[in-house]
Amino acid sequence: MINATPRHSRIALFMLALLASFVAPFTARASQPASQVSTLQSRVDAAAPGDTIEVAPGFYPGLLRLTKPLRLIGQGRPVLDAMGHGDVVEITGENVTLSGFVIRGTGADLDGENVGIRVLAKGATIESNELVDVLFGIDCKNAPRCTIRSNTIGGKDLDIARRGDAIRLWRSDYALVESNTIRDGRDAILWYSNYVVVRNNTCQRCRYGFHLMNSTNITIEDNILEGNSVGVYFMYSSDIILRNNQINRNRGPSGYGIGLKDSDAYTIDNNFIAANRVGIYLDNSPVLRSRHALITHNTLATNDIGMNFLPSVKGNTLALNSFIDNFEQVAVLGRGELTQNEFDIDGRGNFWSDYAGYDLDSDSIGELSYESRKLFENMTAREPKLRLWLFSPAQEAIEFVARALPAVQPEPRFEDLYPLVQPAGCTLVSGHAASPATMVWCALALLSIAASLLALAIGPALLPSRAPTTSLAPGLPS
Repeated sequence: MINATPRHSRIALFMLALLASFVAPFTARASQPASQVSTLQSRVDAAAPGDTIEVAPGFYPGLLRLTKPLRLIGQGRPVLDAMGHGDVVEITGENVTLSGFVIRGTGADLDGENVGIRVLAKGATIESNELVDVLFGIDCKNAPRCTIRSNTIGGKDLDIARRGDAIRLWRSDYALVESNTIRDGRDAILWYSNYVVVRNNTCQRCRYGFHLMNSTNITIEDNILEGNSVGVYFMYSSDIILRNNQINRNRGPSGYGIGLKDSDAYTIDNNFIAANRVGIYLDNSPVLRSRHALITHNTLATNDIGMNFLPSVKGNTLALNSFIDNFEQVAVLGRGELTQNEFDIDGRGNFWSDYAGYDLDSDSIGELSYESRKLFENMTAREPKLRLWLFSPAQEAIEFVARALPAVQPEPRFEDLYPLVQPAGCTLVSGHAASPATMVWCALALLSIAASLLALAIGPALLPSRAPTTSLAPGLPS
């Protein structure tokens, strides 16, 4: 028999304490709610329709089913956790309110569409919840008149293609999606849902910020969509208002800030669209020339391409927008020109930061039209790999040759007859606009630098030539 020494006792106690520190969280997680699990579901089952149930702080494993009109209000952020299996909450009763919970730990089965909150009835209000480590976030199917407000939704740590949608509406008309924060999900998507308002949300690090499919009468306003693959994309949808949004740094494989495909009757107004690969992309939109297609008062700044059109796109009216320092202001995919699109409203066009005209009568409209006829842009439209040479001496040389030899200049792809000489884009950034005096001083400074570089470049050619006095190489006669 081995006698335990004080030293052995101390080691044993230390090991027991260490083991307890690892085991305690799991035993607390499993044992604490043993009485609460049945209590919460039984309280829900025993409640009368229309009752309010206040849920105390604690840990409650899912799945929790709500089958009747109830108000379930969390106090002190109680946790509903599926512990990595299945769904967390399922709502099949009408007019249910779920507020104040931490909802986490769904399964990771894409085929099973494991979800934090599944809504299958009308009139649900989902607000002020925090969804963590969920495959799908909030999924509404045939659930009209639902409200999704002030929730924070974070997806699982998976490849973007294996994530679920943060918010999904399927045939859920008259919904309100407001003041939510969405990060690290796949999409927030509206399928076959009409009369929906999407307002004041933030979407970051997702595949699509918002994605519409076969939906009508949609208003998307005052949102921040940044750092996604695509900001917002409309497909086969109509009667859309997209206004007052900030759509920045969406730079995935397509990298559209705003994309429209086969859509009709849209107003894109007063958005700030910056640092995307493509600011606005148009594919067969509008479909019907009889429907309006207005793109006005937007600022498109520092995008790789401000606007990208397919040659078949016709029927858009673009006016009072500001195109500022995009690498390419407007591009046409492949060969073709932008015909039957209007670039002004009542004789007021758009602001172009590379406009070289002037305003004699001080009416803020340039005396010369703005034409898109840069040779290098024309070349990159046909061969996108040439973008590698943007801002290089090669680009400058090509443009210099095009200006010196008008015969090699391409035909203009479009013409803005009434270009503005001052920015007229969205009011979201009006406070940051430089004053005219500042712009003049900046222009003079840039001209001075350009003149100095030009003098350095051509100066030696203007000096009188003289005979060489050194040999061409050591050991060779001069």
